[in-house]
Amino acid sequence: MTTGLPSQTQVIELLGGEFARAGFEIEDVVIDNRARPPRISVIADGDAPLDLDTIAALSRSASALLDDLAGLRDDYVLEVSSPGVDRPLTSEKHFRRARGRKVELALSDGSQLTGRVGETRDDAVAVVVREGRDWSVRDIPLGAVVKAVVQVEFSPPSRAELELANVGRETEGGA
Repeated sequence: MTTGLPSQTQVIELLGGEFARAGFEIEDVVIDNRARPPRISVIADGDAPLDLDTIAALSRSASALLDDLAGLRDDYVLEVSSPGVDRPLTSEKHFRRARGRKVELALSDGSQLTGRVGETRDDAVAVVVREGRDWSVRDIPLGAVVKAVVQVEFSPPSRAELELANVGRETEGGA
């Protein structure tokens, strides 16, 4: 039985330009033909946060494009969302986008490290870590990171920690 829904590749090709113009890229598309009505989930990420207003605008434009594709109007549910906090950080752009967030890292030497993501440059990420009562910055080569996951925080970080991570400040000639 065919639902007439587009493929994952077709959705990415159709919506990619629209999302890029808004400053986001499509990280994944999941099409669930078994759901009633069928569901198209688009996971998007960008350097700016994906807030509710942006999700609504992207959903409207994506829905219009999909409706025009093959007369899909009212035959599917479209969801646009961000990757979520449980997505592992696997690329330089993920670390860049997680700047200021607390992460737990597993390193290739077998050690574990918890710290706050700072600047990402030259294939390394600066991580603000606690050393006794003070904070310090360690540059971790991205190639040494086996696994990195953002941690949920229930209280705000210290100002000193955020300053070391250069959160909220633009760098000269910034990237």
